[in-house]
Amino acid sequence: MFVYLLGLVALYYLYRWIRELPRVSDKGQKYVYVTGCDTGFGNLLARHLDKEGFRVIAGCYSEKGEEDLRKSCSGNLTTAHLDVSSEDSVDRVAAMIKDKVGARGLWAVVNNAGVSVPSGPCDWMTIKDYKGMLDVNLTGVIAVTLSVLPLIKKAKGRVVNVASVFGRISPTGGPYTVSKYGVEGFNDSLRLNMAPFGVKVLCIEPGFFKTNVTNADILSRNVQMLWDRLPQQVRDEYGPQYLPKALEVISGTVAKISDGDLMKVVLCMEHAVAAVRPRTRYSPGWDAKFFWLPLSYMPSCIADYILLKEAIPIRDTNQ
Repeated sequence: MFVYLLGLVALYYLYRWIRELPRVSDKGQKYVYVTGCDTGFGNLLARHLDKEGFRVIAGCYSEKGEEDLRKSCSGNLTTAHLDVSSEDSVDRVAAMIKDKVGARGLWAVVNNAGVSVPSGPCDWMTIKDYKGMLDVNLTGVIAVTLSVLPLIKKAKGRVVNVASVFGRISPTGGPYTVSKYGVEGFNDSLRLNMAPFGVKVLCIEPGFFKTNVTNADILSRNVQMLWDRLPQQVRDEYGPQYLPKALEVISGTVAKISDGDLMKVVLCMEHAVAAVRPRTRYSPGWDAKFFWLPLSYMPSCIADYILLKEAIPIRDTNQ
């Protein structure tokens, strides 16, 4: 019985692989708008799509990001200064895209731009911390999408939203998981709303990869900054050993479990953009597939037990 079941699973994955092979035609006539192209996934995706023949519009936050992309890509790639948290910036880029794509419309937008700090326990945060990250990770995704959605409807194209496995489960506090849960909600509602128009809405949910989001130096400085600004009462509640243990987890565990092969995510993004029959969701990373996502489907009491067992202990108040 087990052998038959294994065979059925193998046949299913073979069928899915064959079904997902075909790619869209006329890539040279299809414009793809990618945000957050200075570094990481967005930068690699812009370069990859340019090599594949798409006409890429790469939104970069810095002039250096724009310059580096222009030097390494073909003349078909266009760069634009983009701050997704600024309505004026989003609107300016959208107006430029409208002029460029003309009657053919925009084939795809990939909402990749995002930040991961400040991150820490919820009671270390201020409402300003939450608003700052939500402006980029959630409101920015919505603003960029709405700014070009009429062009995507015209092309019967795609919206690709980069969320995270932390949009499915919350092992840490702070605004990051809140923002990614929000992206998941926006993605799901938009997918249903746009289906009658022939627009596909896809979601990328990566696990841990070696980008600025998981950079040990950035995360360590963030935790140290948050700790230093805490009232002494809160520091006493957590205990003097909490900070060094938190820094140890960042430099040890996070660094070790982060996958250095960023192309695993980029190829999922490319498939979402270029496949004739893309998937609704992509979960690149073995940690996402075999730990975080299964954990997200477990009863809360079981997931909480597993996460709390591995959590950094606070000061023992009974001593």
